[in-house]
Amino acid sequence: MLGRTGLKVSVAGLGCGGFSRLGQGHGCSVAHSIDVVRAALDAGVNFIDTAEHYGTEDIVGRALRPSERDRVVISTKTLVVESGQRRSPEQVVASLHASLKHLRTERVEVFHLHAVAPKHVDYAIEVIAPALLKERDAGRIRHLGITETAPNDHEHRTLPKAIDSGLFDVVMVAFHLLHQNARDSVFPLTRASGVATLAMFAVRLIFSQPDRLQATLVELVQRGELSASLAEGDSPLAFLTEQPGPLGLIDAAYRYARHEPGVDVVLFGTGNIDHLHTNIQSILADPLPTTSLALVRERFGHLVGVGLDAPNQTAKA
Repeated sequence: MLGRTGLKVSVAGLGCGGFSRLGQGHGCSVAHSIDVVRAALDAGVNFIDTAEHYGTEDIVGRALRPSERDRVVISTKTLVVESGQRRSPEQVVASLHASLKHLRTERVEVFHLHAVAPKHVDYAIEVIAPALLKERDAGRIRHLGITETAPNDHEHRTLPKAIDSGLFDVVMVAFHLLHQNARDSVFPLTRASGVATLAMFAVRLIFSQPDRLQATLVELVQRGELSASLAEGDSPLAFLTEQPGPLGLIDAAYRYARHEPGVDVVLFGTGNIDHLHTNIQSILADPLPTTSLALVRERFGHLVGVGLDAPNQTAKA
């Protein structure tokens, strides 16, 4: 169940942004990206997350068949700040209407205010949200959501204030093996209030590119944030994959996020259908061994803001 929304969703959610954008970020055809969405739906994924500035709303709309619309939960988003300027309520509502047109639907289940920086959260709550509540009353939105700007809000300052407002039924937060602090600052609040939590950044580049991971750990050692032994060898997180069960680091990373108390949906992005099935398999797999989880918390629980690369500059608004 997606928090207090009453929506029943797959724990694996197809993310249509990030670096891949259903393959659009890697030069794939629109037809191929539509096939990716179709493959996710055929595999049982019923939560699809897109956004105005991802450029994939139209692909999602084209992929969905009218007969299956009622069983698919669509989550999309709009920016509160664009090119350094705050949008007006009228501009945000116009963005919603454009999204509905692109998605070929009369409503979305979740409409997020996207990448809201801490300095803009009061504006989002006091000025923008009331206009969207009217759209909700008109049936064009079922639930309001809000997402943090992970590359620029490592301490999760936006979400606690948004949750406390009572206006948002869904939030999106960055959480992964090397950035765990939402466990203390966000998840207790969402669990107490029934606000649904979408976990982003479970893998991203840091766990899918071994060289990037190694370079990151070396830098953390040099800054005195990690023991030197953790930057040695070719597989610094080998203890996660040596235990029975995990098929590799990506598998371990998805399983880690999936079974964290307070996480409702783990978002994954891909433009590759084989990877799509592998990712779903990992998200549906058993938890990591308790010994591995204890080591992850002991060795990395103090880290903040690691691996939160932004795919473009818009997220820095």
